[in-house]
Amino acid sequence: MKDFFYAIQDLFVNTLFAPLDALRALELENWFAANTMSWFFMLIGMVAFVYWMLQLKKFNDNNEEDKSVSSHSYL
Repeated sequence: MKDFFYAIQDLFVNTLFAPLDALRALELENWFAANTMSWFFMLIGMVAFVYWMLQLKKFNDNNEEDKSVSSHSYL
C-alpha cells in the first residue's frame, strides 16, 4: 500500500509537474518568456470582452433587450 502512494508521488512530482519546474527555471532567466501563457490568456480575455460588448451594443441598438422593470414586491 505504501508503494501505491509513492507511485502517485512519483507521477506528480517527476512527470506532471515537470513543465512547471521548467517554467520556474525559465523565470530566473527571462520573466517575459515565463509569463507568455499569462499574456496569452489575458489577450483571449480581452478579445472575448470586446466581442461581448459589441454584441450587447448590437442588441441594444436593435431594441431587442427587454428593459421592463421587474423588482420584488417588497421594494
